[in-house]
Amino acid sequence: MSSRRKFLHKLTASVMAMPLLPLEGLAGAQPENPATEPLETQVSEAEPYQGPMLRVAIMGLGGYGTMVAEAMRACKKAQLVGVVSGTPSKVSAWQTRYRIPVKNCYNYQNFDEMVNNKDIDAVYVITPNGLHKDHVIRAAKAGKHVICEKPMAINAKEGQEMIDACKKAGVKLLVGYRIHFEPKTLEIIRMRNAGEFGKVMFFQGLSGFVIGDPKQWRLNKQLAGGGAMMDIGIYSVNGSRYMTGEEPVWVTAQETKTDKVKFAEGVDETIQFQLGFPSGAVASCLSTYSMNFLDRFFLTGEKGYAELNPSTGYGPIRGRTHKGELSFLHVTHQTVQMDEMAEIILNGKQPVVPVDGEEGLKDLKIIDAIYLAAKTGKKVTL
Repeated sequence: MSSRRKFLHKLTASVMAMPLLPLEGLAGAQPENPATEPLETQVSEAEPYQGPMLRVAIMGLGGYGTMVAEAMRACKKAQLVGVVSGTPSKVSAWQTRYRIPVKNCYNYQNFDEMVNNKDIDAVYVITPNGLHKDHVIRAAKAGKHVICEKPMAINAKEGQEMIDACKKAGVKLLVGYRIHFEPKTLEIIRMRNAGEFGKVMFFQGLSGFVIGDPKQWRLNKQLAGGGAMMDIGIYSVNGSRYMTGEEPVWVTAQETKTDKVKFAEGVDETIQFQLGFPSGAVASCLSTYSMNFLDRFFLTGEKGYAELNPSTGYGPIRGRTHKGELSFLHVTHQTVQMDEMAEIILNGKQPVVPVDGEEGLKDLKIIDAIYLAAKTGKKVTL
């Protein structure tokens, strides 16, 4: 995770400079041991998909939007058909690269007109956190299902407003929790549900990297809603919940800031936080923008343990338990995510771990409590 931002920057530049690639491009499935496990033998027998297709417009054509677009080349059930951007040159480049018709291209001023476009089913909002609420509500009013990148909003109040707006419009609201579909993560959840760890006692989540450009929007309180917690710390917040299988009932937190110029008022650099769960299990987590090599989840119970390291990076995820290494074919997370979300939106599929707006709201309520606990120095009851 330490090079996450640099990777996105390089990926965007290289992708937009390349000619159109075949489907296997950047988003193709990658076996963890290519020398002994050729991809062709893994997927050649799959039947062509004949079902309905979720037609998606991506809003926000930055680094992560590009990653999602590339991953969607390999999707069977979701298709990139539209874009929303305030940068005409990006729209033009994406039109060429992804064969997007002019009628499916919008900017931030006119995308409400999408209400008249029957060729777009859903909008994937990948804009700065502080813009999520407005963009999601406008997309919902245009009659489109919405997928919103995490965190869903900058606080729980805004998150609830987004949920209410989508319900009123009769559209679904999902959140970009790609790890909720990751096979090693799901195997640990299966093992926990089967009692293979016994009573869960403790979870540790470490999420952090050294952030670069001090002028980027992630260090702007108005656009980001905070600092590291609103970007990387949410992984440990969310992970503590799906790894333990419980919702926390209390929070304590401590903030550390070493650079008050780079990390201005309201922009957190490092927060350590602790969560207590109804069973008596506890979590100890770290969210930071000033330390590298932090992408690890650890769960221990009376009978065994599980570790993911890296736990939330773009892949492959590495996992092991007291029973040995976890081995599953790695497929680009966003490819799996978009196909699974197509199933949820089109066919009402229920995922193992929810990815709806209510799930996003639960994380926001915890983050609000973490900020309050760090500010007051007191335990906050949830």
